[in-house]
Amino acid sequence: MTRRTTVEVRAGGASYPVVVGAGARTELAARLAPSVRRVAVVTQPGIGVDVDPGREHEVFAVGQGEQAKSLATVEALCRAWSRWGLTRADQVVAVGGGLVTDVAGFAAAVYHRGVGVTHVPTTLLGMVDAAIGGKTGVNLPEGKNLVGAFWQPHAVLCDTDALATLPERERLSGLGEMAKYHFLTGDDLLALPLDERIAACVRIKAAVVAADEREDVANTRGRATLNYGHTLAHALETGGRYDLRHGEAVAVGLVYAAELAHHLGRIDRARVDDHRRVATGYGLRTTLPEGVDPADLLTLMARDKKAVDGLTFVLDGPDGVEVVPGVDPGAAAAVLDAMAGRG
Repeated sequence: MTRRTTVEVRAGGASYPVVVGAGARTELAARLAPSVRRVAVVTQPGIGVDVDPGREHEVFAVGQGEQAKSLATVEALCRAWSRWGLTRADQVVAVGGGLVTDVAGFAAAVYHRGVGVTHVPTTLLGMVDAAIGGKTGVNLPEGKNLVGAFWQPHAVLCDTDALATLPERERLSGLGEMAKYHFLTGDDLLALPLDERIAACVRIKAAVVAADEREDVANTRGRATLNYGHTLAHALETGGRYDLRHGEAVAVGLVYAAELAHHLGRIDRARVDDHRRVATGYGLRTTLPEGVDPADLLTLMARDKKAVDGLTFVLDGPDGVEVVPGVDPGAAAAVLDAMAGRG
């Protein structure tokens, strides 16, 4: 019998299972509530992962690329569901990477003011981050994930068989997000087999979500710490011309955050080197792309959704990773210049 690991995520006064292991998606029909009559399966062309919800179902495809992570896509899904007759007694199943689970999850959260959703992530990034924790959302031209909702899934099925055909860039993207977890707990995950590493990341995220489901802005050590490395990463992605996948950008963002923390006297050089060791251990880049514009990146970072009191970062420090508001823009620019070879 195939061995799978189940991690319970507690949020909103309830809990749901995250199943990790080969063939996990075969549990879909059993994981749906018996009362669910019809299932809207949301996926993308080319995902190549089929699911059987064991009920009447229809497949709804969304587009490729960040341009599909939009309010227009959410509207199109909701209208298609309405024409099909999806009700609040039915459920949505999202099959794909983070874009699919984010868009389908948000659409499920707002359709009929909320229908249930189960995620079947098919990428490493989705398994360790995007599909876990109930954050859903889409982009605006002004920035990533600026419109969304907290909507916890009924279950998440991380079928590691789906990773066998994952393109290399997508694998690296997942590893970039995985690298973040090394610094949230101090655990070194590099030596673990992949299935165990995924489950360990899920446990770390589950503990953070249980303590701070909706990202209380006053909680500097709460859910916002899951955005470690993301302030610069989102700016690089929003800039749109650097050819970086999300996790690749996060890896660069982790190193930048470590360099910034060092510049501010929060950590020593050895701790910065530890960030570089983990990132390079996963085969990830640690340098800024060619041709970055520090002024443009600073403007984009100031729009980050964590920024409630000036330029805000998640930074390492003597007591661990925490949210640090009011960072001096001059310091942030100086570190960008140094990493770009201009300092």
